[in-house]
Amino acid sequence: MADPAQRDVYVPHAYPEKQADLGEITMNYAEAGEPDMPAVLLIPEQTGSWWGYEEAMGLLAENFHVYAVDLRGQGRSSWAPKRYSLDNFGNDLVRFIALVVKRPVIVAGNSSGGVLAAWLSAYSMPGQVRGALCEDAPFFASELVTTCGHSIRQAAGPMFELFRTYLGDQWSVGDWTGYCRAADASSSPMARYFVADEIPQHMREYDPEWARAFWEGTVALHCPHEQLLTQVKTPVLLTHHMRDIDPDTGHLVGALSDEQAARARLLMESAGVKVDYASVPDALHMMHQFDPPRYVEIFTQWAATLAA
Repeated sequence: MADPAQRDVYVPHAYPEKQADLGEITMNYAEAGEPDMPAVLLIPEQTGSWWGYEEAMGLLAENFHVYAVDLRGQGRSSWAPKRYSLDNFGNDLVRFIALVVKRPVIVAGNSSGGVLAAWLSAYSMPGQVRGALCEDAPFFASELVTTCGHSIRQAAGPMFELFRTYLGDQWSVGDWTGYCRAADASSSPMARYFVADEIPQHMREYDPEWARAFWEGTVALHCPHEQLLTQVKTPVLLTHHMRDIDPDTGHLVGALSDEQAARARLLMESAGVKVDYASVPDALHMMHQFDPPRYVEIFTQWAATLAA
C-alpha cells in the first residue's frame, strides 16, 4: 500500500484533523480545549492513532489545551520506510512542540508512546516538557537486548513477527486472513488476542514496518532503555496495568513486569527527579481509550502536583 496520503482508508472523527510540516514528515494531529489552559501532548501506542484519545480529550479539555498526534507511520502522518526509531519518533515530537505547541507541555504517552514520553523528558530541548506520564510503558520489555527481565521476543514480539510476515512493510504482503490464522495457532496469548474478522480501523492506518523494527530490535538500537531512564529531567508518573506470566511459555502477558517497573523507577529516581507510580492491575493496556474517566482522574491529580 502507498503512503497514507494516497490511501482511501480514513473515517471522520470527533475533532478536526490538522497537519504540521516538520521537515522530513508531516504530522497529523487534533486539538481540544482553550489556548489559555495548560498544554498537554498525548502520544498513542503502537498501531494507535490520535483518535484513541477522543473521549479522554473531551474530559481533559475542561482543564487543559490538548494536542493528540499521529506518530510517523501511523494515522494520517507520513510513513517513513527505514526510518522508524525511538530517536526519530522523539525528534518529530520535539519539532512539533517547538513549531505547534510553542510553550512548555505535559506529555502523556501509552505503551511505546509512554517510552517516548520518557524520551522527551530525557532528550527534548530545555524547558519544553513539564512532566511525563508513561501509561503502561514497556520499559525493557520492548527491547531486543535488554538489561532487565523479559525482552520483546518474550512479550509482544511474537505478534509483531506475524505482522512483519503476513502484513509486510507498508502492507506489501497484506494477508490479514493468513495473519489471523497464524495468530490463532500461536503459542503467544497476546497474538491470539489480536485477531478479528475484518482489519480494524487503527490497523488500516498503521505501517507494519513498525512491528518489524521492534521484533528485529532496530527501533531502540541507539537508545537503550537503561541509559534513557537515567537521563530523565522532569517529574514522571508511571502507570502499570494488567500483567501476568504465561504458565506455558514463561512469556510476559502485558507491557512490563513488576521487576521491570521497579527497575525503571529506580533508574529514573537516580536522575534526581520525582517519580510517581500507580499500580492498576485491573486496567486494560489502553486505559485512556477503554476507561477515559479513570485515566483522566489519574492524569489530572498528578498534573496538579507539577510546578507551573
